[in-house]
Amino acid sequence: MEYVHLPSGSTLPTISSEPRRIIVLIAQEVEARWQDKVSDWIVDSGCLYMMAWGEKCVTWDDSVDHAKLRRFEYGEVPDERFVMTTWHENEPLCEVFFHARLCAFHPTVPLPVLTIVDITSEPREEAIRALHLAEKSELLEDVPEDPRQLPFRERLRNLLGRK
Repeated sequence: MEYVHLPSGSTLPTISSEPRRIIVLIAQEVEARWQDKVSDWIVDSGCLYMMAWGEKCVTWDDSVDHAKLRRFEYGEVPDERFVMTTWHENEPLCEVFFHARLCAFHPTVPLPVLTIVDITSEPREEAIRALHLAEKSELLEDVPEDPRQLPFRERLRNLLGRK
């Protein structure tokens, strides 16, 4: 897992352009122009699955979708460059990590890298890494009603609305 601390308005760092999943954690207000720049950077970084969580996360879903369209001049996006976007409003962060681990895949391209872009004034790398590791290791204490406690087939039936 890569961690990128990116305070609102800051200069964008250089990262490799290999296929990746990106989780954008938004804990600060951002200007629309800077958000567009970050969204272009996300698309250009090789991201093929972006998950947004935090303040106004739905705007990041739209912003990255528009960046993808701009990248291909509003024409057809090749399958191997298609960027799936999701937003996770009103969900705990551990659920986003769960989604990244079990659901965030591209149909044709492996996504070996997970990058967390943390838009906040102060870095939180240690806490974010600890929460990510706890979810990945299934160390989080879940309530019995938590669907993650059910066997996989039962979870799948619930998701599909079948009994």
